[in-house]
Amino acid sequence: MRLTLWTAFWVFLLDQASKYIVVHWMDLITRLHIDVWSPFIEFRMAWNRGVNFGLFAWLDMRWFLVVLACVITLLVLFWIRRDGGSRWTFLSAGLLVGGAMGNVVDRVLYGAVADFLNVSCCGIENPYAFNVADIAVFAGAVGLVIFTGDGRNGRKSARKRPAKKAS
Repeated sequence: MRLTLWTAFWVFLLDQASKYIVVHWMDLITRLHIDVWSPFIEFRMAWNRGVNFGLFAWLDMRWFLVVLACVITLLVLFWIRRDGGSRWTFLSAGLLVGGAMGNVVDRVLYGAVADFLNVSCCGIENPYAFNVADIAVFAGAVGLVIFTGDGRNGRKSARKRPAKKAS
């Protein structure tokens, strides 16, 4: 569980520091666009008021999404504490929790999530921006899918399971 909390802390810190540096210190908030490694990586200011990819941005869901992220975070922490898992399970949970809390802070402070990373390739322009928290949430969710379950991908669950009957 300690690995989950430390991972969440460092992901949260990295997310908030990157947002502060890019959005405020580099003044992306007024410049709106900064070429980093054209045409592959650029900083493009986007305020996401909705869910993934700005879905439902026209609805005022700020506080609903804050509460939802907090509830999901608590459920993940409870689940990980109860069932345990491998190091990868705890690391994945920390990624998800740290990323979720990074975006929660944005919604509380700004009313929206500050997205700024834009990656395009091969002549295809990606219209979407994301942030460190989004990467962590995605990686954490994928990791939890891969490293939890019946114990085949990691250490068996700490919860006692009934013994199989001999046939």
